[in-house]
Amino acid sequence: MAGSWKEARECAVREGLPQVYHDCDDQIFGACGQGEQQGTFKGGIFIEHRCICMPANLSAEELDAKERKFLEENPGW
Repeated sequence: MAGSWKEARECAVREGLPQVYHDCDDQIFGACGQGEQQGTFKGGIFIEHRCICMPANLSAEELDAKERKFLEENPGW
């Protein structure tokens, strides 16, 4: 897990993962493989979190700009 897009990219490079994400429910960033779901288990049931997932080859600035644009275009998401 990471605290920013920059740290998430560093994790992706280190671990050889193709994507980075921002888990908007837990307010954490991270790196993941394509199609991986983020979430938690409650009472044995998996609850998927709202995540913004993008290619790890984008710069931290590009990731931040794309996230801001998405959130502006989708208020309340």
